[in-house]
Amino acid sequence: MEAAKRDAQERRVRSDKAAREYADFLKDRAVPLFHTVSSALVAEGHRFRIFTPADSVRLASEASGEDYIEIALDTSADPPVVIGRTSRGRGRRQIASERPVNGDVPITDLTDEDVLAFLLAELTPFLER
Repeated sequence: MEAAKRDAQERRVRSDKAAREYADFLKDRAVPLFHTVSSALVAEGHRFRIFTPADSVRLASEASGEDYIEIALDTSADPPVVIGRTSRGRGRRQIASERPVNGDVPITDLTDEDVLAFLLAELTPFLER
């Protein structure tokens, strides 16, 4: 029982540390990059807006609120990992996916290039319509 308590405490410490690192990542890298990509899309005639719901950043289509690309922290993983979620309509179906932004790279090692690569890969189906 002591080992289980110790493991739970260590996991909480890792989760708290990841949450602090993720807050910095979101503020310093992800949100500014999402704004840059959104501006470029709007300049090309694609209408997308940025939203920052609790502890995430979302690039959403103005045509449909159910079409979006989002980055969030998955604290159910151990260690916690930055994941990307995508949701897009295809006819009457809604297709949703979720995957790590860059494998199991620690949050502090995620770069602008990692976020941009994720965004560009996930944007392709939206722009092919």
